[in-house]
Amino acid sequence: MNRFSLNRFSLNHATTKFWDQTEAIEACARVGIGIGLWREPVADKGLAATAKQVRDAGVAVTSLCRGGFLTGGGTEALADNRRAIDEAAALGTSELVMVCGGIVDWAAGLDGARARVAEALAELAPYAKQCGVRLAIEPLHPMFASDRCVVSTLDQAIELASPFEPDVVGVVVDTYHIWWDPTVFAAIERAAGRIAAFQVADWITPLPAGVLTGRGQLGDGCVDFRRFRMAVEAAGYTGPIEVELFNDEIWARPGPQVLAETMQRYRDHVA
Repeated sequence: MNRFSLNRFSLNHATTKFWDQTEAIEACARVGIGIGLWREPVADKGLAATAKQVRDAGVAVTSLCRGGFLTGGGTEALADNRRAIDEAAALGTSELVMVCGGIVDWAAGLDGARARVAEALAELAPYAKQCGVRLAIEPLHPMFASDRCVVSTLDQAIELASPFEPDVVGVVVDTYHIWWDPTVFAAIERAAGRIAAFQVADWITPLPAGVLTGRGQLGDGCVDFRRFRMAVEAAGYTGPIEVELFNDEIWARPGPQVLAETMQRYRDHVA
């Protein structure tokens, strides 16, 4: 395999959800790639221990998932997001992925929920800036708007981010969630200088029964990954490209096997 074709590849640990985090980091070190980490496995292993492992192994932590769930309001959500900012800083990543939350107050509706997201970002942004961490707003497919994320398009994410400096609040381009949007490539151009992360997963049909775990392996669906890659590059993004797959069948397979297959699919369909 042409190693150069993997120079931006990063394994989001969710792709190999049940692969021990320590082993996954060791595997990434062996092949010279980055890793996107999740707060729960990091907490299980210990923040300090995880930070030491990635530092000693020379593995770049390309993002931390996740902050967010801001629509409920209140001091508890803000406190948890400040903890997430601290964790990202300790792990050496500047990117904290924000899944903003669903509709908590049905009387306020979507508009009210999005307003709460904007208010919470204003509360968190100064602390994020102080810690050198960017809040990376990830729009999710509209089918998740009610329970997970009221931000459904890249344009909406840009609007929420625009009051802040680009290195303090940015946006995530995740192909699984926004491939369908007819305005997405214009939005990517508009997001120039504000793209915090680029994540790839395919859209397969028919969707599995568990929609949350329906992300396809690269090349198994309909997403034009190279077009997305060229679009984010034209917008100035040359950072890591994380493969993030939520898929029960993939999770059931051995982590090393999935990593090898995913690197090959990345080379074939993205690089």
